[in-house]
Amino acid sequence: MSLFSKKPTAKEQMRQTDRVIRKTQRDLERERHDLERQEKKLEMEIKQAAKQGNKEALTVLAKQLVNLRKQKTKTFAVGSKIQSIGTQGKLMQSNMKMADAMATTTKSMAAMNKVMDPQKTAATMKEFERQSARMDMTEEMINDTLDDILDESGDEEEQDAIVTQVLDEIGIEISGKMLDAPSAHKGALGSQSKTEISDDDIERQLAQLKSV
Repeated sequence: MSLFSKKPTAKEQMRQTDRVIRKTQRDLERERHDLERQEKKLEMEIKQAAKQGNKEALTVLAKQLVNLRKQKTKTFAVGSKIQSIGTQGKLMQSNMKMADAMATTTKSMAAMNKVMDPQKTAATMKEFERQSARMDMTEEMINDTLDDILDESGDEEEQDAIVTQVLDEIGIEISGKMLDAPSAHKGALGSQSKTEISDDDIERQLAQLKSV
């Protein structure tokens, strides 16, 4: 064998072993068929010797038949052993395939770990969680503000009613002041001599209503 010859891989070695096993099984099967033909031939010779009454030939042939049958039994035993070895070899080959698959997966996982940087990934996930929580808080604040605005705009009719009521109350107070006003304040213009209510009075009345 050359020193520079390439050493076969495990897969190639398994293939070679499988070929050897199959060849051995075929050889054993051919040998078994030969033994069966010889067995039938001896049985015929034994019957012939028995008819002739040749006891010596009968004894020799009987011993040969026994030995031949033992040999045939051995071929079955050896064949079973070889078949068991072949099955074991297939199991080993299957295990090797699984080991190769695991090795490939391990390399892929190692490459992914180098690229991903677990610490950086963890930091990114924490930052994502923080920003997500911040966004939820911002959205909640915006929703609350919108609800307040919508609630206020929804009460526009109620506000109009309150303003109308305030003006009515101011009008009643104006009438009261006009009744209590002294006659000296009446001028030549008649209707223009009524006591006038200033803007300050109106603002004070609105302030009192708001404070209620």
